[in-house]
Amino acid sequence: VQVLVLAREMKLLKLGHIALDGTKIDANASKHKALSWAHANKIEAQLREEVQGLLALAETSDRASAPDGMDVPAEIARREDRLRAIAQAKAKIAQRAAERFKTEQQEFEAKQAKRQAQRDAGKKPRGKDPEPPQAGPMDSDQVNLTDEESRIMPVSGGSFEQSYNAQAGVDTQTMMVITRHVSQAPNDKREVVPTLEQIVALPAVLGEVQSLIADNGYCSQANVIACGDAGVEPLLALKRQSHHTPVMERFASDAPDPQTTDAVERMAHRLRTQAGRALYSLRKQTVEPVFGIIKRVMGWRQMSLRGLAKAQGEWSLVTMAWNIKRMYVLRAA
Repeated sequence: VQVLVLAREMKLLKLGHIALDGTKIDANASKHKALSWAHANKIEAQLREEVQGLLALAETSDRASAPDGMDVPAEIARREDRLRAIAQAKAKIAQRAAERFKTEQQEFEAKQAKRQAQRDAGKKPRGKDPEPPQAGPMDSDQVNLTDEESRIMPVSGGSFEQSYNAQAGVDTQTMMVITRHVSQAPNDKREVVPTLEQIVALPAVLGEVQSLIADNGYCSQANVIACGDAGVEPLLALKRQSHHTPVMERFASDAPDPQTTDAVERMAHRLRTQAGRALYSLRKQTVEPVFGIIKRVMGWRQMSLRGLAKAQGEWSLVTMAWNIKRMYVLRAA
């Protein structure tokens, strides 16, 4: 924030529109060090069986010698240590599963309430009724033994890596990073609210953020409403934008404002206007170059530190370095 205030004092920055996006950053951990719930149970059963076998061997050691080179007490201790580590890993997986179930249950109840309200109003809800969430860990749930706060995430190219989701809100006029945070979520649905909290906390001297621009990965009714509550106009794509819009459609007159209080419908109308399309078109050319230059030119593609709090701090340092680099360019211009 101090760097942003300095940029404002140098007349290099005045807030207006923010483009938000995220990029996956490799954690300081290998995905091969991840332990899944199913594999943990399998290894746990194997180790317990081996411990019982070793205990039986120790009891009969006076009558039957152990294999050459085997230290039975050491082998038992090693397996008991592994069992304790697996128990700790399973407890963390179970805790995450309980947190996920709580969130999914709240979302399920909200969807059910919305559909019931539609029925009460005499309207038929679209689509199938949502399935209730399942409690407890799934076989694929896992924890990384090197950096337990990182997550397996899909990355470009269709593969999966042990990563963090680094978010940046970038000013469309100057390409300076205004908001930044690191998430453990593989998708971006829950990253709007943390961004809005940072926007609201910005000093008044920086100016007022008018709109938040993001792709359809950020779009939800809750996020649209949250933007309105924060006094920021949402421009969250409802679907993937088609390329090569017909020329007559691009220059057609705007439709009249919809007579509705529904925040999503009003945003959809705004995105269809010429001004809305022009603003949304700034998204990709604003935030994508920031990620590209940070990764390819500045050479930062992986976290050096472990744990979410330290990853947050590292991403803050990287984006601050970007802002100082950008200020140098803007000052020269």
